[in-house]
Amino acid sequence: MACPVQFLCRSLRTVGLVLFYYGFSIGITFYNKWMMKGFHYPLFMTLVHMTMIFSLSTLTRHAMLCWTGKPRIILSWTDYLRKVAPTAFATALDIGLSNWSFLFITISLYTMTKSTAVIFILFFTLLFKLEEPNPFLVLVVLLIACGLFMFTFQSTQFNLEGFLMVLLASFIGGIRWTLTQVLMQKADLGLQNPIDTMYHLQPLMFFGLFPLFLFNEGVSLSTSEKLFGESRLLPFLHSLLMLSVGGMLAFGLCFSEFLLVSRTSSLTLAIAGIFKEICTLCLAAWLMGDTMSVLNWLGFVVCLCGISLHVGLKMYYSKSNDCNKCEN
Repeated sequence: MACPVQFLCRSLRTVGLVLFYYGFSIGITFYNKWMMKGFHYPLFMTLVHMTMIFSLSTLTRHAMLCWTGKPRIILSWTDYLRKVAPTAFATALDIGLSNWSFLFITISLYTMTKSTAVIFILFFTLLFKLEEPNPFLVLVVLLIACGLFMFTFQSTQFNLEGFLMVLLASFIGGIRWTLTQVLMQKADLGLQNPIDTMYHLQPLMFFGLFPLFLFNEGVSLSTSEKLFGESRLLPFLHSLLMLSVGGMLAFGLCFSEFLLVSRTSSLTLAIAGIFKEICTLCLAAWLMGDTMSVLNWLGFVVCLCGISLHVGLKMYYSKSNDCNKCEN
């Protein structure tokens, strides 16, 4: 009887983690699009969010130290630069390019293009031998890729510049989440706790994105009435408050993402993310007026088939492994 119980507990835990992730992820997607309508500095916004995530993770680590009395992990400079830096720079570029693209494209085009990350994540997880090769995975990727093509085909709201930004972010995201899984599941590094991972990643992410911010937005932001060029106190405080709300959402999103990856895998996060994108698409069509053709909706259905196949395979192999452990 232990096998069904273990399987049920694991399934319920995964569903709970996924729903926790959905709330923050959908929330910040609509926040970013709304924010970009009046505040055209996505890289600065991302830097503010990184600063808040680092500050909140530092406070949380201190609270955990006071509560448990156990010192938190602090990596050596050698481990930090060799093992954390690649993940941090990939994460910074992924998030920066994704936020930047909201200046050019709709939520619908963004969400479906960003869903291609699952293909890149699958490629890199196989390359790093984090997932076992499986012929069904090829079918999963083909279904999702075909669905994405159908969804973006002859879109009336297509923008090439924004599309290429998101596509590049998806490729970098494949590297990011594969490296994150390696980072968090290596016991010798001691970064299994999402708070510790966020604490170590944010400084390098900030410095990795800062030169790009200076080149693209530095001079313009320094004279903009949206922030530093504003002479009145109330609008300035309002801008800071709106950026802080995004920072809180970003902290919750990072925590939920890292928690899901540390307890499952980067590929599970990607698949769960696609179903989340489908929910976002429906909300975008309803709330933001994004338009989609019949072919686009057929692509949506094909994507769902690919997701369902992968979830079914994951559950089947997970149940088989649990039962084999019970027999042994």
